[in-house]
Amino acid sequence: MTSQAAPIAYLTGEYPRATDTFIQREVAALRAQGQSVETCSVQRTGKAHLVGEEQRAESERTFYVLSAAKSPITLISAVFGALFRSPTRFLRTVLLAIRTAPPGLRNQIYQLFYFLEAAVLATHLRKRGVRHLHNHIAKSSCSVAMLTSELSGIPFSFTLHGPDIFFAPDHWRLDAKIARARFVACISQFCRSQAMAFSHPKHWNKLHIIHCGVDPERYAPGGGASGKQLLFVGRLAPVKGLPILLRSLEQLVQTHPDVHLNVIGDGPGRKALQSQVSSAGLLHHVSFVGYKSQTEVAEALARADMLVLPSFAEGVPVVLMEAMAAQRPVVATHIAGIPELVSDGVSGLLVSPGDVSALATAIDEVLSDPERARSMGIAGRAKVEAAFDIHKEAARLGALLRDGLE
Repeated sequence: MTSQAAPIAYLTGEYPRATDTFIQREVAALRAQGQSVETCSVQRTGKAHLVGEEQRAESERTFYVLSAAKSPITLISAVFGALFRSPTRFLRTVLLAIRTAPPGLRNQIYQLFYFLEAAVLATHLRKRGVRHLHNHIAKSSCSVAMLTSELSGIPFSFTLHGPDIFFAPDHWRLDAKIARARFVACISQFCRSQAMAFSHPKHWNKLHIIHCGVDPERYAPGGGASGKQLLFVGRLAPVKGLPILLRSLEQLVQTHPDVHLNVIGDGPGRKALQSQVSSAGLLHHVSFVGYKSQTEVAEALARADMLVLPSFAEGVPVVLMEAMAAQRPVVATHIAGIPELVSDGVSGLLVSPGDVSALATAIDEVLSDPERARSMGIAGRAKVEAAFDIHKEAARLGALLRDGLE
């Protein structure tokens, strides 16, 4: 196989985003292995997410479906081109869109939009000679991918993350997507188990464990800071549990008056979180610094003493992999796929979600025992090198892709 003979396309809802750098890493790793990858996105990413040269470069080379569909000529020619090219496929795709639409007029209208987006994307893929379509995030963009595959005859696969899709698998017709996909890359054993729960057993052989990953060499272990520098990296949304961390911090400052938390990320909860910090008298202990590039996150990890992630729901957070690759101990919640990455008491500490006192105690344990913290960091990096190296995981994904291209 040569990359020119078998180009593939990647699709997601918004690309590139500062919060989804794992997709960029995967694309880069596949390209480094000789695979030609066309990147496609339903929506154009906001400028706030283009925080580094890598994001800006990817943005320039990405095909944006909705931007293209805004041209009446492009949209009409894509729809009627698909109809004239194969009336049978066109009808089958329309029926698939109807059958997989959730109940309600609004959802049916959305399904019509997905069909139109699929027509535009199918035209683009055909022009680019794409032979396989891979989707990340199995919600609306995967609906577009499924319809595009039916309309164009190009097979598709997808990476299943969670956790939000597992809250509404019927709405997003996860069963139909698994049934029609050539394979599904599940990011953890937990993720695979949920896919099995919502699909027919005859399709379970399609479900493969392909971890998201990081490049361990990008996160050279640093010396840390004062021993009291905490770091949080993530979207500022309720699911990340940051209010719990701030309440824990109120307890920690009583015994660690010089503790400080840097918050990397942004989102709809920022204003409320800043208000909580002010009300709790933590203004000198918390800094909100917004989105940062991959390079800047790596630099922040080198300066930090630990990473804390108090989430209520997760897949397998890539930021934990980054911290562990940087030999930083982590404190996180014992949910979903996190225990598959973090061994409690070995590479970090895991606590029940929403437990303020347990989180404060765990952080205190790490702050109070530098030698144990160092040992956890070493164990964490070894775990990432063994099971979450992006080059190894992309090679496994590439093998699945090649099975259908050769």
